Amino acid sequence: MCEIFISAPPQSYECRTRSVRLHGVVTSIRLENLYWEVLGEIGQRDGMSVAQLLERLYDELVGQRGEVGNFASFLRVTALRYLALQARGLIPTDLNVPIGSLDPRQVLDRLPESWARRDPVPH
Repeated sequence: MCEIFISAPPQSYECRTRSVRLHGVVTSIRLENLYWEVLGEIGQRDGMSVAQLLERLYDELVGQRGEVGNFASFLRVTALRYLALQARGLIPTDLNVPIGSLDPRQVLDRLPESWARRDPVPH
């Protein structure tokens, strides 16, 4: 069983720090290379660079929650959730299908209960 996981190339779990500008403020984010690859794939689906995707996620997170908290952890969960939703067939694996073209309600309504948001989202 473990061979499936331990055969990952070491560079995939090496950390890389990237500086990104979020509304004119430069911030550094440190993630493992595999997370950067997955975030790149997510952005690419909607014609965005990683920096553009991060700014969009940041803006929407602030808009929904009013705060960001640990943004690097949020990005890790975003990448993991993306892959898990693909594995469950809730997000197409066809990279030509933009994430923005999906109906969020159809995806969210089919989430496992433990993944669903329980508190109301402020507007």
